[in-house]
Amino acid sequence: MSETVIKVQSLSKQYRIGTREAGYRTFRETLADAAKAPFRRLSSLLSAPRSVLSPAGDTIWALKDVSFEVKQGEVVGIIGRNGAGKSTLLKILSEITEPTEGRVELRGRVGSLLEVGTGFHPELSGHENVYLYGAILGMDRYEVTRKFDEIVAFAELEKFIDTPVKRYSSGMYMRLAFAVAAHLEPEILLVDEVLAVGDIGFQKKCLGKMGDVAGAGRTVLFVSHNMIAVRNLCGRAIWLTDGKIRQSGPTSRVTETYLRESLRADSYEDVPALINRLPEDPAFCLRSVEVRQSGKPGNVVINDKPIDLNIEYAVLQQTTGLRVFFDLLDDEDNILIRSFHDEDAEAIPTMEPGQYISGAAIPPNLLAPKNYEVRVRAGIFNARSCVGEGVRIPLRVQAGGRINRGYPEDTIRSKFQLRIPWSTSVVSQKSVPEDGLQPPS
Repeated sequence: MSETVIKVQSLSKQYRIGTREAGYRTFRETLADAAKAPFRRLSSLLSAPRSVLSPAGDTIWALKDVSFEVKQGEVVGIIGRNGAGKSTLLKILSEITEPTEGRVELRGRVGSLLEVGTGFHPELSGHENVYLYGAILGMDRYEVTRKFDEIVAFAELEKFIDTPVKRYSSGMYMRLAFAVAAHLEPEILLVDEVLAVGDIGFQKKCLGKMGDVAGAGRTVLFVSHNMIAVRNLCGRAIWLTDGKIRQSGPTSRVTETYLRESLRADSYEDVPALINRLPEDPAFCLRSVEVRQSGKPGNVVINDKPIDLNIEYAVLQQTTGLRVFFDLLDDEDNILIRSFHDEDAEAIPTMEPGQYISGAAIPPNLLAPKNYEVRVRAGIFNARSCVGEGVRIPLRVQAGGRINRGYPEDTIRSKFQLRIPWSTSVVSQKSVPEDGLQPPS
């Protein structure tokens, strides 16, 4: 039976929200007061009276009564929306932050990869920062020297390793920092969203390195918004909501529930508010977005009828190459379809100022009964996006056709559910006697 190496009992962390209106004073303001009144008692400056402290209501619980255990060699994913308490949990386990209540027991050397690059000095070269950052992460000089060539090769920075890091691009900086942290050899590794580092190629390389760490039998807590990475790396997942454990169990089950609930939380009625928060653009203004089926608006549809998408917008000035489009995304944020309003045009069109409505129809018998998102965007070809990241609308597709109707309990494994023509004919068939016995050969 595996040994328990992480034990969290009734863990809670409370933060105070300080504002000027509530009487909160910064350290700078305290020093300024001291300079203006040198004869004032120092003790009255350093300890604020009760009347200027934030009231009890101006506090939040980043974590509240969290308990779980992790066995040696387990790889556990920590998931949840922004502000759920994931990073706070790892900071407490890393002994960066003290808990307000509860206790934590850790057995073994702990390595933390939380804020990649913390501790780099801009005036030092990449070579020198490898040793500096390695020391901060708990590696001795001999260990860094032994792994130095491997670290530099992983970061793909051999040509620039003696250049001060202040001249690095942000991607180079983060690649070197991750390379150092990824070559730790602790018994327990705490990782917070490392797959946000660098370009797509390097992110895949990071994922591969994390897989090597998990395969080496080390205990890993892995925080990420990338559900594909969590499913590939972790055997178990813990879902945090508002600082509490919402669900814990096998990764596939927890992530599926999390994605389904997240889709439901983004209400279809919030679309006008999302449009109002879009950035302004001199050439384009999105007015409304509506999903309809059989003439009725709504984002819960059936898959054997067309799904209509109506986009109303204004063109504010004569514009060449303005493209209104939508992406259909699955529950892991993969783009399944991208379609443009002018994709049938023979040449790049010019649009005159005015009010427009563009409509698109997703054909019937295409989508499987699953959760999707429709992301509506607009941009000027080879120039810019006009609406930032656009407007994302949850789309719930339910079964409505005859496909697989005889097997309603069978799991839907694909994203699409096309009606594929099949034919079956009898080549030969043996007759069976009434008593059920086969005739002698």
